[in-house]
Amino acid sequence: MPGEQHNRDRWRRYWDKTSASYDKQMRFFDRVLAADSRAWTCAQATGNTLEVAVGTGLNLPFYPAEIQLTGIDLSPAMLAVARRRAGQLGRAVGLREADALALPFPDAFFDTVVCTFSLCAIPDDRRAVSEMNRVLRPGGLLLLADHIAGAAWPVRAIQRAAETVTVPLQGEHFLRRPLHLVRAEGFDIQRRERFKLGLIERLTARKPDPA
Repeated sequence: MPGEQHNRDRWRRYWDKTSASYDKQMRFFDRVLAADSRAWTCAQATGNTLEVAVGTGLNLPFYPAEIQLTGIDLSPAMLAVARRRAGQLGRAVGLREADALALPFPDAFFDTVVCTFSLCAIPDDRRAVSEMNRVLRPGGLLLLADHIAGAAWPVRAIQRAAETVTVPLQGEHFLRRPLHLVRAEGFDIQRRERFKLGLIERLTARKPDPA
C-alpha cells in the first residue's frame, strides 16, 4: 500500500542516519537499564534462528556458536555495521534487508525467533509478533526483551508525555507490552522477568505443538 511504503521509506532513512551513533546510544542503555538482557535472551536460542531487527548486530556475541543464524533489518546502513561486527567476531550469519511486518520466509521455518529492544520502534508491534509466530515451527521458541510501560502510574505518566515527542520523531513507543501480544498469539509463557521499576521485561515463550 502507498501509505505503508511511504512510512517504510521514512523509517529506513531514519535508521540509516542513526546507524553511526546507535552503538554509542545503546551502550548507555544496556549498562543502566538492560543489564544482561542480551545474553539472557540470545543464549537460549537453538537450531535455525532468526533475529528480527538485528540492527548493528549488538546481540551477535551472545548467541551459541552451534546455531544457524539469520538476521533481518529495514536499514541497509545498520546491516552494514552488523556485517562488520560479524566479520570481527568470526560469526557466520545471513543478514538481509527485510521488513518485520512482512518477513520473507515460509511458515514454520525457524526453530527460534529473537527480538530485543526493537518492538518498541516497529510501527505495528501486533503485526510483527504475528509474523514471528507465523515463521516459527510448532514447538519453537520466541525470545523477547524490551522496555515497556512502567509498573507505577507516575512512571507511565512520564512515558506518555515522552511519547508525544518520541513517536512522531523516531517511532519510539514507551507504553507497549509485548507480553499481551504474545499471549494473544497463543504462546505458552515459560519464563518472564521484569525489573528496573518494571521498565524492562524479557520473555521466553513456546509456540504450541499440536502433535
